[in-house]
Amino acid sequence: MKPKRIAIIGAGAAGLMAADVLSASGMSVDVYESKPSVGRKFLMAGKGGLNITHNEPLSDFIGRYDKPDWLEPMIRTFDPSMIRVWMKSLGVDSFVGSSGLIFPTEMKAAPLLRRWLSSLKKRGVRVHCRHYWKGFGDQGSLRFDSTEGEVIVTADATILALGGGSWPSLGSDGAWVSILGAKGVPLNPLLPSNCGFKATWSDFMQTHLGSPLKNISGWVNNDAGEKSINSSEAILTSYGIEGGLIYALSRPLRENITKHGSATLYLDLLPHISEADLVSRLTSSGKQSRDNTWRKGGLDGVKAALIRETLPKGKWNDSISVAACVKRYPITLTGMQPIEEAISTAGGVMREGLNENLMFLTLPNVFCAGEMLDWDAPTGGYLLSGCFASGAFAAQGVLETLTS
Repeated sequence: MKPKRIAIIGAGAAGLMAADVLSASGMSVDVYESKPSVGRKFLMAGKGGLNITHNEPLSDFIGRYDKPDWLEPMIRTFDPSMIRVWMKSLGVDSFVGSSGLIFPTEMKAAPLLRRWLSSLKKRGVRVHCRHYWKGFGDQGSLRFDSTEGEVIVTADATILALGGGSWPSLGSDGAWVSILGAKGVPLNPLLPSNCGFKATWSDFMQTHLGSPLKNISGWVNNDAGEKSINSSEAILTSYGIEGGLIYALSRPLRENITKHGSATLYLDLLPHISEADLVSRLTSSGKQSRDNTWRKGGLDGVKAALIRETLPKGKWNDSISVAACVKRYPITLTGMQPIEEAISTAGGVMREGLNENLMFLTLPNVFCAGEMLDWDAPTGGYLLSGCFASGAFAAQGVLETLTS
C-alpha cells in the first residue's frame, strides 16, 4: 500500500519532531520551511548552551506550564527522560546540571541538529526550504511562495508548526494568525513572553545599566493576593530590566500590565539574609563609613545603587529603612519589549478549536503543534520540551486519524 503523504509546515523543534515520529512509522513526509535553512530558532536557543529540558519531578515540570491540564498528555507522550533517550539514539549524550537543567554534553545545538537531520534524511524525509506558506487553496491544498514561483501541494494530512510571533527574522512571523482567523479558528492574540520589561531609571543609574543583579529573588502580586515567586538573576538595561528572573515572572507581570497599565515587581536583593540579621549587619560602629558598612552587609555595586535610587538620602544611615528596602525593593514596570524581541510568545490557537488529537475542528486532517498553540512556559528547558512533545503528540494524532 502506498504510504500516506504528510506535509509539515515549519522546520523548527515541533515540526522536525513530528517528521521524526511520522517517518519512523513509515509515512511519506515533506517538511516545508520559509527560510534557507532549518532549525534557526533551535540553533539560536542553543547559542550559549542548549538547555533542552529539565530534570525536576514530572508533576512539577508539567506545573510550569500555564495550561498544565492541556499540556500534560502531550508532555507525558514525550517527557524529559524520553528526550534524553531520543538524543542518545542520535549519538548525543546529555548531562544534568547543578540546577536540574539538562544539556547535551557538547552543549551546542548544531551537532544535535546535524545528527537529527541526517537521521531524518535516511528515513526519506524531504525538506523544502525557501517555501513560504500562503494559506489554503482548492480542496484543502497548500499554497507556497518559492524561488520558482507559487507551489501547490496536496497531502493526506498537514501539521502546522509555524512558531509564534517572536524572532520573525528566524522564521516565526505570526502571519498564520490571519490565515487561520479567516477559517474560523479561535485564537488568543500573540503576546510577548520571556521578555524584558520597561522601567525608568534616573541619570544616577546610567553607569550601572548592563550590570547583573545576582543571587536575588523576586515576586509579583495579583488581584487575588496570590504571589508568584522566583529566584534567579536579572540585568538592568537602558529600557528597564531583563534576565532569567524576569522571564520566569513574565506571565503575571504581563497580566498585571494588561489589566492595570503597570505592574510592580518586588525584589529581595539579599534573599539569604533575614531582615533582622541585615539590620544588625548595617548597624555600624566606630568610624566605619557608610559604604563599608553597606559592603560588609552585602550591598555594593548595583545593589547599593538601587537603594540610593529609591530610598531618600536622609534614610541612608537608618539601618531599619535600608533593610526594609533591600528585602522588598519595588520596581514599577510600564510595558513589555516588542514581541519581535521576546524569546517566546503567549497566545495562539485555542484548545477549543482543536480535537483531542490537535486537529482543527474546522479544517479536517490539518493539525497544529509547537508555539502556535495557546500555551506559555518559562525558559529553563520548558519551551523546547513543549515544542518537542506537542510535535510528537500531533504526529501520533495524524497516525491515529489516518489509520482509524
